[in-house]
Amino acid sequence: MIKLLIVDDSALMRKHLVSLFEQEGDFSLRTCRTGLEALRELGDFQPDVITLDINMPEMDGLTALSRIMVERPCPVIMVSSLTEKGALATFEALSLGAVDFICKPGGTISLSIDTIGAELVGKVRAAAGAKIRKARGLTERIRQQNELVAGQNRPLAPARPRQRTTGVVLIGVSTGGPRTLEEILPRLPADFPWPVVVAQHMPGNFTAAFAQRMNGLCELSVQEVSRPTPIEPGAVYVGRGGADVILSRRGSGVAAVSQPENSQYLWHPSVELLVRSALEHYPPEQVIGVMLTGMGYDGAEAMAELHRRGGRTIAESEETAVVFGMPAELINRRAATVVAPCDQVAKQLLRWLN
Repeated sequence: MIKLLIVDDSALMRKHLVSLFEQEGDFSLRTCRTGLEALRELGDFQPDVITLDINMPEMDGLTALSRIMVERPCPVIMVSSLTEKGALATFEALSLGAVDFICKPGGTISLSIDTIGAELVGKVRAAAGAKIRKARGLTERIRQQNELVAGQNRPLAPARPRQRTTGVVLIGVSTGGPRTLEEILPRLPADFPWPVVVAQHMPGNFTAAFAQRMNGLCELSVQEVSRPTPIEPGAVYVGRGGADVILSRRGSGVAAVSQPENSQYLWHPSVELLVRSALEHYPPEQVIGVMLTGMGYDGAEAMAELHRRGGRTIAESEETAVVFGMPAELINRRAATVVAPCDQVAKQLLRWLN
């Protein structure tokens, strides 16, 4: 049995969530109305997973999460609103140690649960086996927040001379991805010689805020791909959520292009589709594939094909992967050139490209 603690100030939401998980048959459930009640349940109930609303009276979800990660760390899934403010709070929660998040659609609660029910159950099951990564210390979080604010307010850098793009780095990531990318991308210098394209499974309302956050933390420029965008060194391109991102020839160069979700693929933005599109425009030796934490197998076969044709690949090791599914699939195909913890991925990229 998976012991699930549901924390939400809405009695109707708690009722619908309890009904949803009771139907599964393998969950032991308790509910709380506030963050303070949730903290009291930590020692008594000892949950395997917590779903935690962000907006609650007495103690909000972020404050409760920070206490949980100190008092009794366990996998937490944040329940977030589909707003810019909700997105920013969600990324702060992931930085504090939450494993994943789910978005509340608009409309009535019953219809919302019908819309997200299967996804939420899947996320909770995955979280039950997820690895909890230690939250950053307060000093480190304050430093990064100051850098983020400074980055958002800094003037745009002068245009750089266009450089010939000799290759591309492709990153595929899902559950646990935002926090993991914060461990990797800020370690890449401003003169990193290849562009980086990221397929992070994420709702469409969240990728712009995520790109903005990462732009404040990185020396590289970071932007969401919302329209055809020529890719250049010194930049990171984040595929727009709720769509797929591919590489396409545009004139004499290559552009990142956002297109509607391809129904042939299960996850979006599709890592599989991104890698296969890159192989249409680059020789394999000029492509590096990086497979990071996440559920499922998205991108594993395409990166295996890249590896078979002479390209290089990195799989995140089990010791740091929040969910080892996606990197494990690449490793099981004997298609990982290197297996490394997330804090060594940037170093490996620099070793290869320098």
